[in-house]
Amino acid sequence: MKTNDFSYFIERYIANEMSDSEKLWFEKELDGNSELREEVNLRKRTDEILKNQDVISLRNKLSSIENQRKLKDKSLSNPYRIRYIRYAAVISVFVIIGSITLLFTGRSLNSETIMERYYKVYEPPTSQRSVSSGSNSEFNLALEFYNTHDYEKAAALFSKVLENRPNDMELVLLEGVSSFEIKKYPEAKQSFGKVIDDKNNLYIDQAEWYLALCYVNTNETEKAKSLFKLIVKEGGIYKDNASKILRGLK
Repeated sequence: MKTNDFSYFIERYIANEMSDSEKLWFEKELDGNSELREEVNLRKRTDEILKNQDVISLRNKLSSIENQRKLKDKSLSNPYRIRYIRYAAVISVFVIIGSITLLFTGRSLNSETIMERYYKVYEPPTSQRSVSSGSNSEFNLALEFYNTHDYEKAAALFSKVLENRPNDMELVLLEGVSSFEIKKYPEAKQSFGKVIDDKNNLYIDQAEWYLALCYVNTNETEKAKSLFKLIVKEGGIYKDNASKILRGLK
């Protein structure tokens, strides 16, 4: 498997969103795949650089203010004016800090921003693909369409396969994600709701997450908030992202 096939798992691993079993599997993959280890390390360094950009920007602005103050101190002899300039510099610092705080924590999130930052298409784990597919040629073809991002054909084929396997919740989830990708939100909601209502499967976390994103895209903000709160409370793999969205969802 190429490193780019692991993108979904790399992001979850770095964000500490994996279950214990997934983390154990992924770390075994890391042990035997130097290319994958390099990709993980690169993404970690990139995340760290991005985190530090705000701090660096603030330091540069504060340094500039201090340098301007020193230059004015040398040219001014009036102690009251010097004191005034110092107070002005302090106020400027608070204005900068306040602006940065508002920029990154106070800004409300719209649906486009949420999708850009937090949405990733569901990728069926390799082991589950092989178990689910069996000899079913229609399933294999549907999965091929799904993996090549032809979600309209994938949704139609998954729906057809479900006629014979209505209780296969992974199939229902895949049908829902395919519908989501082509913006057929009512069909997607129905699929995700079926997975959640089943209560006895491994895909409830994913179904709740994608259903909440459906509500975001259909401007059902209160329903989205309620579901994101439930995701945080349950402590599943999407709890951190759900918490971030809640802070910016107005």
